Amino acid sequence: MPVINGIFAPLYPFQSHFVKIKGHRLHYLDQGKGEPLLMLHGNPTWSFFYRNFIPELSKTNRAIVPDHIGCGFSDKPQDYDYTLKNHISNLEALVTYLDLSDITLIMHDWGGPIGMGFAVRNPERVKRFVILNTAAFPPPENYHFPWRIRICRTPVLGEIIVRVLNLFVRLAIPFAVMHKDRITPQIRRAYLAPYNNYGNRIAVLRFVQDVTLSARDPSYDLMLTIEENLIQFKDRPILILWGGKDFVLNKKVLEKWCSIFPEAEVRIIPDAGHYLQEDAYERIVPMISAFLKANAA
Repeated sequence: MPVINGIFAPLYPFQSHFVKIKGHRLHYLDQGKGEPLLMLHGNPTWSFFYRNFIPELSKTNRAIVPDHIGCGFSDKPQDYDYTLKNHISNLEALVTYLDLSDITLIMHDWGGPIGMGFAVRNPERVKRFVILNTAAFPPPENYHFPWRIRICRTPVLGEIIVRVLNLFVRLAIPFAVMHKDRITPQIRRAYLAPYNNYGNRIAVLRFVQDVTLSARDPSYDLMLTIEENLIQFKDRPILILWGGKDFVLNKKVLEKWCSIFPEAEVRIIPDAGHYLQEDAYERIVPMISAFLKANAA
């Protein structure tokens, strides 16, 4: 993993921290004081994804942003079981190590099932939820998984697309960001930096292979268990922020969230895509701050 310095330093001016979990180093950021905000990224992003959240939110809270094993600055073992079960266990180990409580989970993409998987196992540690274009349940009825990602799950071909050609990482931004002018060459290079060779792209492929589409998929039963246990949080403060032009998680997924949490505060950002943290961070960070303030008790 190349060290982000020089031209990248202004984009990611945060001190790195590491904890060893089952023999592998997990990298995380930890800035500010107060009740913890645990920000969880998806695939193929990393903690860099929340760089525009940390400066403002860490003024009032403790912002903790891990890189999942295989992502960002974390180790990328080649013989590792990159499944939802293990990512949840890793997050649980980090929370235990930092002894966190009264957590606000901020979750995007794979951060949703990982974060909610942790929450259903540790409900006493979680106080609030911020849900950003993610899912923590099997696909809702009539949901159609994009063929561009489905093809990456194909044996052999998926390996070539994701690990050899690096197309999954390279094409994520063009499809996931609506306001292309926001993605400067420096930002693009920062997103690509952790996944700069075949070996470093192993988790990117394993995440795609672990997507739960049917009962045949390895993590289906776990995802179903997570969904069945979400109802316990219906009275917790929940903010749903949704990019309206998401090509991966469409309105069917949002409607599913709203059916599970009918009392949640929902804000749709019509011109934002899947990477709404890039498209609209200057709008959604104040929404999160207001949500935290309104639900401080």
